[in-house]
Amino acid sequence: MIPASPGADRSTDSYLPAHGNGGYRVLHYDLDLDYKVATNRLAGKAVITARAVQQLSRLTLDLGRFRVQEVRVDGRPAKFEHRPNKIKIRPERPIGYGATFKIEIRYAGKPVPISGRWGDIGWDELTDGALVASQPIGSPSWFPCNDRPDDKATFLVSVTTASAYTVVVTGDPVARRRGVGTTTWVYERNEPTAPYLMSVQVGRYDLIQLAPGRVVQRAAVPPRLRTVFRHDFGRHGEIMIALERIFGPYPFQEYVVVVADDDLDDPIEAQGMAVFGRNHLDGRRTHERLAVHELAHQWFGNSLTVADWRHIWLNEGFATYTEWLWSAASGGLSVDAHAAQWYAWVATHPANIAVADPGVDRMFDTVVYKRGALALHALRARIGEASFFALLRSWVAEHRHRTVTTEQFREHAARFAAKPLDDLFNAWLDRPALPPLPRMALRPPNIW
Repeated sequence: MIPASPGADRSTDSYLPAHGNGGYRVLHYDLDLDYKVATNRLAGKAVITARAVQQLSRLTLDLGRFRVQEVRVDGRPAKFEHRPNKIKIRPERPIGYGATFKIEIRYAGKPVPISGRWGDIGWDELTDGALVASQPIGSPSWFPCNDRPDDKATFLVSVTTASAYTVVVTGDPVARRRGVGTTTWVYERNEPTAPYLMSVQVGRYDLIQLAPGRVVQRAAVPPRLRTVFRHDFGRHGEIMIALERIFGPYPFQEYVVVVADDDLDDPIEAQGMAVFGRNHLDGRRTHERLAVHELAHQWFGNSLTVADWRHIWLNEGFATYTEWLWSAASGGLSVDAHAAQWYAWVATHPANIAVADPGVDRMFDTVVYKRGALALHALRARIGEASFFALLRSWVAEHRHRTVTTEQFREHAARFAAKPLDDLFNAWLDRPALPPLPRMALRPPNIW
């Protein structure tokens, strides 16, 4: 047994204190993975570069149910203890405050999702392939990490698997090397990225262009679904243009949509990527709002990442409101109509959630999504069109690739208001009681 030491297991996330470590910050992950689809077996080597923010005689990483074969710190063998979801490491020598160090871990086994109050999350087998859906606790299901949303790092990920399969990783493709019956796919993620936003998709996919335009937009789609996909995602180029005009430039180099050849309950958000199930294609664009929602997360959630899970409305409220903006701009229901509909829906539910701190059990509750969007609608009605959209663009630009909190947003919004906004935010974010819905004839945003 390796006894714990101060900082060894301590996280700063108020909702998920067992995940992550507060004693260091990760700078870079270098992951070399070998995956066998038929047996669902993953072998990996992870080299993690980190900086100590306190003196460390011990530290931890999050990792699921693998067999850890070796741990080294700065090239020297380190003692370790691995229990499900956590590796406790004792370096041969203490790591000084401010020092940069490297942890090398070799591990292997059958990747399985991490079980939690939201179900099983992480690496999951498909009928013929695999996907990763890590929000909020699934990253340790496939690589050792400091699993907290505020510890953003860069990534280099290599995945080797049978050549019959296509591999898509959240990142920019940099190499593809063929071996004897296998192919190695290499992706680089240069923008700071939270572990939960990294993803791997393995399947029998065709790689096709999603839409032309300034932003590279690609798709990985089962060959038999290409025609229906072309129709259902046929306006994606227009959606990208619209969101760039509202929020500012798309924050990454490319965007990839993956359609798994399995049914999925909900689309999956990742950095520079969204994953849909085959059930999200029906030839009628029924689920186009979900495509808008997931693309909006590239600004709200991925470039701007919550510093703590209690601020989740900054992701989901903004993405939901973006659905309403697109609806109004593309000839669907107006924002006012969406707001009225969802206000009536929220009013039928018990008023027992504070949007700014919903609690760990309810942070993905639909009320948080819809009432978060309604809070933005109320803010827009209060400060006016020009100020509201200027606020959104500057919020995105000033916090690009950083972490954010509700308090930061409130302070930012105050700069665009002639009068204090405390009463508005207290009513919509801090108190469970539902305040009156402001009603006004709002024009669709000028995004064309």
